[in-house]
Amino acid sequence: MTNDMFLKTVSVRNYKSIAECDIQLGRLTLLVGRNGSGKSNFLDALRFVTESLETSVDHALRDRGGITSVRRMSTGHPRNFSIALEFHLPEQAVEYSFEIGSQPKGGFVVKSERLHVRSYAGDLRHHFEISEGEIQKTSEPTLPPPSPDRLFLVVAAGLQQFRPAYDAMLAMGFYNLNPEQMKEIQKPDAGQLLYRDGSNLASVLARLGEDNPGMVERIREYLSLIVPDITGFQRISVGHHETLEFHQRVKGSKHPWKFLAGSMSDGTLRALGILTAAMQLVERTKPVRLVGIEEPETALHPAASGSLMDALREASQHTQIIATTHSPDLLDRYDPSTDSLL
Repeated sequence: MTNDMFLKTVSVRNYKSIAECDIQLGRLTLLVGRNGSGKSNFLDALRFVTESLETSVDHALRDRGGITSVRRMSTGHPRNFSIALEFHLPEQAVEYSFEIGSQPKGGFVVKSERLHVRSYAGDLRHHFEISEGEIQKTSEPTLPPPSPDRLFLVVAAGLQQFRPAYDAMLAMGFYNLNPEQMKEIQKPDAGQLLYRDGSNLASVLARLGEDNPGMVERIREYLSLIVPDITGFQRISVGHHETLEFHQRVKGSKHPWKFLAGSMSDGTLRALGILTAAMQLVERTKPVRLVGIEEPETALHPAASGSLMDALREASQHTQIIATTHSPDLLDRYDPSTDSLL
């Protein structure tokens, strides 16, 4: 399942606490820094791209408190923020960027947007460039007019030549898992992609078990290393809802006992959520392109860090992973020959 890295470079300007950054990513990238240094905001900038394409720029901004909460505050009061990505697809190199401008009374406008699709040899195959609400350049004979409050790629994705780039950026998941939500019984869903808080974990694991039972078994093996008494898990129905049932060895009992997710520790649920996020599939057969995880070591015993890092490194062979961390135990397993540390 090994494939080329997906996201190569990321440039962010004036997004929340980030004045500017231009970075290169690896298969497994660890973001390390003091509280308030911008680790979470960097992941949120990538999540902003996905959400703006999947829903709308307006929704993504409102979800974060409006543009005044997103654009960086400084003595110079920058009014615009921008995000630029360079990533690789099979037989294609893609450059995508946009700039969002602030307007009076909390308004916003898409100031510019640019998409270049090149061959690996560097030949420009398809492109468009939008500025101030007008199409400036394009490889296509006809395109619909841009809208000042939406990313143009959402419309352009209706054309076959632009669709792969659009789909790729939607196949990214970002996680700040919430064990309290994971303990609650949930309404079943299609299990397409794990929710940010992990609340649809049962549905995702059930679907993954149908599509790739070997991957679920690998998740179980790693979970049993992180939480040694766990022998298995499965989705079960509770009326019209669902939850996870765990099988756990109990001293003095011949057979494992069964516990619902609501009875499990936060660390166990977070570990399972992290493993599932990193190894999940999209479109039933394809690994998720990129996964961003906030502090995967939270609520885990330090002795589990080695197994967790091994699992993330194995998953990074088919899914690019970015993780923020404060854990010296996790960093002790950092391998400069395969991992990136920023």
